[in-house]
Amino acid sequence: MSKAALTRLTILQKSFDLVYRNGFQVTSIDDIIATTQVTKGAFFYHFSNKEEMGLAMINEIMYPGMYDVLVKPLLNSTDPAADIYLMMKHLLLEAPFFDVKFGCPAVNLIDEMASVNDSFRRVLNKLFTECQGAIQASITAGQSRGQVRGDVDPRQVACFVMAGYSGIRNMGKLAGSACYHTYLHELTGYLNRLS
Repeated sequence: MSKAALTRLTILQKSFDLVYRNGFQVTSIDDIIATTQVTKGAFFYHFSNKEEMGLAMINEIMYPGMYDVLVKPLLNSTDPAADIYLMMKHLLLEAPFFDVKFGCPAVNLIDEMASVNDSFRRVLNKLFTECQGAIQASITAGQSRGQVRGDVDPRQVACFVMAGYSGIRNMGKLAGSACYHTYLHELTGYLNRLS
């Protein structure tokens, strides 16, 4: 990796940490520069403004990480109820890059930016659409194997699961990870009732 590419990656990674903990609007370019120890010129060499950096952070840092934990586990799903539950359990209780008190970085950015910035809304929607698509595909495949009832709407299941995830991540900021266990218990019952 070239020095320029490494500098760019460092800016994105450090920016992600700051934005995750403090929010996008509160995090300034000066905060990013102080944390990364790059010059302002180096920042503006890679990004024309903070918005461009934020969109790159979502596409290049957040998206691959979320894809690996939300989408990949469901690509070859053989048991939708078990696979969706295990994906969610890993995401809530085992994924090392999430901190309960800060919630989910994607959910946080949706709350903070989707209603005020159309570019952010579009890239964040892409991420959640792919996650919902993976859940839908898992349910649809389960229907073709007779594991899921034919009257179940895969889109509704995907929407429900992702809405529950978003909500429980926000509740976790207040109640801690104990509420994750409650959500997972209820999610299991819901998924099992799909068969």
